[in-house]
Amino acid sequence: MSTIAPDRDGMPAGHVTLSVVLPNYGSLFGPHDWHRFVDLGRAADDAGVDRVIVVDHVVMGTSLEQYRWGAFPTAPDAPWLEPHTLVAAMAAVTTRVRLATNVTIAPLRPAALLAKQSATIDVMSRGRFDLGVGAGWQPAEYAAQNLDFSQRGQLLTDTLGACKALWTQSPATFTSPTLSFGDIYCEPKPLQSGGVPLWVAGTLHPRNLDRIVRYGDAWVPIMGASLDDIARGVHVVHGAWEAAGRDPTELQVRAPLPLVRRATGTVDIARSLDAVERVTGAGVTDVTVHLSALVADVDAAPVAFAEFARAFAAATR
Repeated sequence: MSTIAPDRDGMPAGHVTLSVVLPNYGSLFGPHDWHRFVDLGRAADDAGVDRVIVVDHVVMGTSLEQYRWGAFPTAPDAPWLEPHTLVAAMAAVTTRVRLATNVTIAPLRPAALLAKQSATIDVMSRGRFDLGVGAGWQPAEYAAQNLDFSQRGQLLTDTLGACKALWTQSPATFTSPTLSFGDIYCEPKPLQSGGVPLWVAGTLHPRNLDRIVRYGDAWVPIMGASLDDIARGVHVVHGAWEAAGRDPTELQVRAPLPLVRRATGTVDIARSLDAVERVTGAGVTDVTVHLSALVADVDAAPVAFAEFARAFAAATR
């Protein structure tokens, strides 16, 4: 395999990582059982999974038809637990597995608060937090916080720049079209050098490519991107990083494992893992699988995590 992953996260260079997406929404648990969510983090930690990922919506509107990637996974009134809170809770019961959001809708949170929350999670997890970021797709979330949805791109750029300044400067100064401050202290700093890694999601239009070059540590291609799309995108980001004086071999790229299903609709894990070499050959360094692909019953997750982690390790050896 030709992929190269950085050693910033404590993993050896060239190591392809396995991330499991945990659905912090819907009906995974009953109303009185969501506290059990942290058990999934512990099980992933014990099984050898490299990273667990949770997702974000602050509030939901009723116009789910605006979601353009297929059927939305929940009704508007379904539970959706706040991802940073869950990551902090999982940090308390794990020691090794990395903890990530994919993605936090960053403009919905004041930049200084997001920087403080993220640094705190990083310190409490001993440097195991990855912050996935995007602008989101839902106007109702912006309206609920009196934010202009049409300005979400600028808000995202300015939020990322402010976080980087607050994580790396003391005192920090930052100027942008929507947010500026000077001589501000935000302590403690994250344990990870350069601040919490930012995994920037989305297509590579010029503004997003600029975000990845200026502030990003990783790229999360848009949902539904083909392996050819990803390979072309990796080539573009590598070139942009090199032109900016950054080392392109340090770029991390996340994409889902293409799933092969049996006639019954269940996932054929062995046949799905046959695609790992093609995925990593496209430049992907972090391969994701959703909890629902591994188990139908959440109680079976510990065994499923262990079995899949072993199979994944064998496929990437």
